[in-house]
Amino acid sequence: MTLLAISIGILCQFFLVIGNLLLKHAMNATHHVPRRWLIIASNFAIGTGLLSLWFFLWLGLLRSWDLSQIFPFEGLSPVLLVIGAWIFLGERVSPRAWAGVVLIGVGVGLLAQP
Repeated sequence: MTLLAISIGILCQFFLVIGNLLLKHAMNATHHVPRRWLIIASNFAIGTGLLSLWFFLWLGLLRSWDLSQIFPFEGLSPVLLVIGAWIFLGERVSPRAWAGVVLIGVGVGLLAQP
């Protein structure tokens, strides 16, 4: 894989994670009173846009590279989602979940080896 393909693969995962975090933030805000519809709508629109970018960039990678080469990048998304939810949404992450994040990270590292 080229450095460009690796960079796009990592960028795809960031788009996927940030898009999901924004959608979750928008949905959480619908429970607040008064509802701040502009913030909800903008988070929803940006989240949907980032997920669309992820989808089309991922299709481009699928067209150009073997699935076995690019699929390990998908393993980054659960790790990044847990970290993002912890940092940006203030979600509590149990020690067991952190152990799972470490194991997933190790697994992605093993898959990425040539």
